[in-house]
Amino acid sequence: MTAETGIVPQKLPLDQAALDELCINTIRCLAMDAVEKAKSGHPGLPMGAAAMAYVLWTRFLRHNPRNPHWPNRDRFVLSAGHGCMLLYALLHLTGYDLSLEDIKQFRQWGSKTPGHPEYHLAPGIETTTGPLGQGFGNGVGMAIAQKYLASRFNRPGHPLVDYKIYALCSDGDLMEGVSSEAASLAGFLRLDNLIYLYDNNHITIEGPTELTFAEDVGKRFEAYGWFVQDLPDGNDLAAVENALRRALEETHRPSLIIARTHIAYGSPNKQDTAAAHGAPLGEEEVNLTKQKFGWPLEPKFYIPEAALAHFRQAIDRGARLEADWQKLWSGYQVNFPELAAEWERDRRDELPEGWKSKLPLFSSAEKPMATRQASGKVLNAIAPALPRLIGGSADLAPSTDTYLKGLGEFGPTHYGGRNLHFGVREHAMGAILNGMALSGLIPYGGTFLIFSDYCRPTIRLAALMGAHSIFVFTHDSIFLGEDGPTHQPIEHLAALRAIPNLCLIRPADANETAVAWRIALERRGGPVALILTRQPLPVIDRTKYASAEGVERGAYILAEAPEAKPRLLLIASGSEVSLALEAWEQLAQQGVPARVVSMPSWDLFEGQPQAYRDEVLPPTVTARLAIEAANPLGWERYVGQGGAVIGIRRFGASAPYKVLAEKFGFTPDNVVRRAQELLAGGPV
Repeated sequence: MTAETGIVPQKLPLDQAALDELCINTIRCLAMDAVEKAKSGHPGLPMGAAAMAYVLWTRFLRHNPRNPHWPNRDRFVLSAGHGCMLLYALLHLTGYDLSLEDIKQFRQWGSKTPGHPEYHLAPGIETTTGPLGQGFGNGVGMAIAQKYLASRFNRPGHPLVDYKIYALCSDGDLMEGVSSEAASLAGFLRLDNLIYLYDNNHITIEGPTELTFAEDVGKRFEAYGWFVQDLPDGNDLAAVENALRRALEETHRPSLIIARTHIAYGSPNKQDTAAAHGAPLGEEEVNLTKQKFGWPLEPKFYIPEAALAHFRQAIDRGARLEADWQKLWSGYQVNFPELAAEWERDRRDELPEGWKSKLPLFSSAEKPMATRQASGKVLNAIAPALPRLIGGSADLAPSTDTYLKGLGEFGPTHYGGRNLHFGVREHAMGAILNGMALSGLIPYGGTFLIFSDYCRPTIRLAALMGAHSIFVFTHDSIFLGEDGPTHQPIEHLAALRAIPNLCLIRPADANETAVAWRIALERRGGPVALILTRQPLPVIDRTKYASAEGVERGAYILAEAPEAKPRLLLIASGSEVSLALEAWEQLAQQGVPARVVSMPSWDLFEGQPQAYRDEVLPPTVTARLAIEAANPLGWERYVGQGGAVIGIRRFGASAPYKVLAEKFGFTPDNVVRRAQELLAGGPV
């Protein structure tokens, strides 16, 4: 053995059964040792699920450890992300660029092996999981993406896109509502490229699953339209293999393989106990378990030579699989050069040339229109030029204006349609969007801003991963009107702005909306939230005021004081920008030099050079009034001690939106009054 590799020579040859057991125990013992060294982690799942994961990774999963981004690889999602040492062990053993030293640094600062799998940190990790149920939904999104890409690119004799999505999920995943939403949609869509292994170990953190989870999971999934197989022993390798083969033969349904496993399998005192879920076994118990496996107590992180050699066959096997696909690709390029060029452009994450010329320009002579309506016009103008753009709504397309006319429905009989119907499943919609984004598409999903709470965990994970998901949130304030306070978002802008790496844009009119969509499509490295109105807004006269291109910089001077010497700054976003302009005109008539700043995106503004930010919001002008129909939290950074905010600090009410504007003080007269009080140094 060398200290660098931890590899110990093994007598060869071993019979297949002995080799299988050796490999499975290698996974288990690596997990135990890593958790024990870190003094934290979840050893139970990797030990219990090692056998079925071993079968999947060595006999079924089509992947290339030397090229983790091979486009036709099968995807493996560890939805039960707390069991990440299972995945890290498999990645190291099969030859990915994840060293034994990385395994030893499990859960340590700066390591590639954090306490839950994180996309981008280590090769071979397809998505960030941890919050239970998210990976389940991501996998459904990956399956939708595969079906769409296959419909778009595959041609007879040239199955360019031909991969499966596998996932390992836990009882916790299946308890979460997001997985139920996603499973229901997957069954309806007949996503037969989806194969999930359920690690049914009967244990949760608090104790036996019987405490809260006694339902017949198999019957539930059959009702969703899944092909369900029930394995009484997840350590029966032949049974696991047979179940996976049957799942691959299924052509009309997603598959769920329910495998009865044992948490912390092999541990004499902690197998089948909650104590093994989320804490180290303890040195004494680790040693007892190793003795039961016939495993040496030293060295730690012991990897038998025979086991490593068997796992590393994945390198040659993956190279052959990719080489075969490359031959297919070479023929495809000859026979379908235009499609091949599209494929390569998509792989480079580029948008087609000339697509921006399709963006509409709106005239101030047009009737006032809601920014949701402008968004719909923009979407339908650009979508034919952007085949990677695909999306839909959580049963609200007529209200969110997210339907792509003439581009078909994505459904069980036609996977080439570009309109997705998510149903009333906002949480699953977000998780599915993330899975699609990780598969190379540019997906969008629409719902009301109030329901961003229902998909907030997925928005956060999109930001954490840098996924290019686009969230379209309409009905953005109390001004949706009569539906009342249950549907009127108050705190939601502040809550979304608090998410790092989420670019939130709240456009002021139709032309700002068009620029916002351009930014959303060109952005890389994170998601975008477009915040749109229900009520109509005037199309701002850009011959009189500044160009909407200023949206690119997050905030810009829309209307200026004489000689660019303002005494007062009126700062607003979205629908309140038009209100600020009306107040600005009244103030101008009263001889008050003011500036109107449209600030659709704090995120983009904060990314600008300090000189630009000072140009837009001069530090010498301390009289500042921000106007936004939402909780004012956060605006203090822009108005400072000398300024004020016209916002909302209570829930809304049911009434026509013009009545609400008057009652809540969002009128030109009130803005002017507050501005005058601010300039006079009186109460605001």
